[in-house]
Amino acid sequence: MRRLLVANRGEIALRVFRACREEGLETVAVAPPDDRGSLHAESADALVGISSYLDPLEHVRAAREAGADAVHPGYGFLSESAEFAEVVLESGLTWVGPPPGALRAGGDKLAAKETAQAAGVSVLPSGSPEELGFPLLVKAAAGGGGRGMRVVRAPDELEEALAAARREAAVAFGDGTVFCERYLERPRHVEIQLLADRHGHVAALGERDCSIQRRHQKVLEESPSPALDPELRTRMSEAAVAFARAIGYESAGTAEFVLDGRDFWFLELNARIQVEHPVTELVSGVDIVREQLRIAAGEALSPHVVESRLHGHAVEVRLYAEDPRTFLPQAGLLERLRLPDGIRVDSGVREGDEIGTAYDPMIAKLVAGGDTRDEALERLARALRKTEVVGITTNLPFLRWLVAHPLVRAGRVTTAFLTEYPPLSEPPAAPPAGVWSEPWRLNLPAPPPQPAPDVDVAAGGHGGTAREQSSVVAPMPGTVIRVLVEPGSEVAARQPLVVLEAMKMETPLVSPYAATVRAVQVREGDRVAGGTVLVELDE
Repeated sequence: MRRLLVANRGEIALRVFRACREEGLETVAVAPPDDRGSLHAESADALVGISSYLDPLEHVRAAREAGADAVHPGYGFLSESAEFAEVVLESGLTWVGPPPGALRAGGDKLAAKETAQAAGVSVLPSGSPEELGFPLLVKAAAGGGGRGMRVVRAPDELEEALAAARREAAVAFGDGTVFCERYLERPRHVEIQLLADRHGHVAALGERDCSIQRRHQKVLEESPSPALDPELRTRMSEAAVAFARAIGYESAGTAEFVLDGRDFWFLELNARIQVEHPVTELVSGVDIVREQLRIAAGEALSPHVVESRLHGHAVEVRLYAEDPRTFLPQAGLLERLRLPDGIRVDSGVREGDEIGTAYDPMIAKLVAGGDTRDEALERLARALRKTEVVGITTNLPFLRWLVAHPLVRAGRVTTAFLTEYPPLSEPPAAPPAGVWSEPWRLNLPAPPPQPAPDVDVAAGGHGGTAREQSSVVAPMPGTVIRVLVEPGSEVAARQPLVVLEAMKMETPLVSPYAATVRAVQVREGDRVAGGTVLVELDE
């Protein structure tokens, strides 16, 4: 390889460019018209305009135009597309990723579960709602990153959940296929980082604990997991390696599991570099992107990969342009951006950039390491105190609250953490010494369904009670994809009125109280600004 095109944008494009420079490779960026002014577009040796990040042929055309001989897909977009990999390879270019066959085997979540079972790896049951019962999880067969996922707790929620998941999956991945899976209320989410070459070597680089999530998307990741001991780590790593071998995997990939006590179940293989890969790099000493480049060039895994051991602890949080209570994405100008020093910061934006609604609202990843977990968390807390963002609403207050939370500090969290402890709520007193003796299991009643985002809070507030609010407004810029009521409709409290799509995620906006719809101010397909009145109500 001599010159590599990154078929992506933002911080992952910059991350790959950095690895290429260290390997002596030239770089090519791509950008459609609405992204030509972004930081990644100005950070490569060459830039080629494309019509869309989701068009495989456009990336191949750009590679040929720029004289690139290799393509790295990053994460998201086409990163797990077997069709894209085939187009790249058929064009005579080097593909920095898994072979198409492995992408198909790992990308079809249902087929992957069957392969895992055949390899002796436990999986959660999937099937029809009648077979599974409730609660269940609707999942996109071709997706990841929380898109195309819905928890369904009752039969009357199923139809809308299936429809919404299909729409979201089609927009995000170009494939609206979904399936249903048994839903565990309070597992931990633990994943194993894999690297595999074409010479038959498969290495597990330890685990990441990604249990703290919002909208099925990860918020805080750490390595190693506070829930694993050496025996459990070995069993999970062996399961991940067995699955990778079963599908003939190559390159970087991540096997995701849910963990309950000492039992674990395979969820899926993310056949790409992960957003949270830096925590593994800090504790393993392995540069995962440079290993991807070596593997694509036909080389064997580096000796230090095969022999790697975890040292110390690392924690990562994602700084987003989103409301710190509702997690609804926000748009605006980064008038001031001060990111901390002394820790690893991966960012794809800079001061003066505009955060829009077309792409992911992540501003930066902040990653702190230390000899111990407490040291890493304290370094991260100090870094968050030094971070400053002006001009746009961000989740920075939430991240500061999260890293200081006594249960996070104690390492006692599950995927239900943010349901049981709403963002910015008063944290409980620190657990008394001895309460969390090992082994532990959190035996609590099932959490209530997460409420839909509070429209009044999300829109910035109107200073009054819910009954004084006579209209429902857009909490962020987006596209109206469904209008569920018409003038004269009688609606109940919390009943969805309009569904807004922004950054490939759907948000249902609900009535704050029982009311009659006086007027509907938008139609399906309308693009609206934050604060736009969508529906007017009468008590």
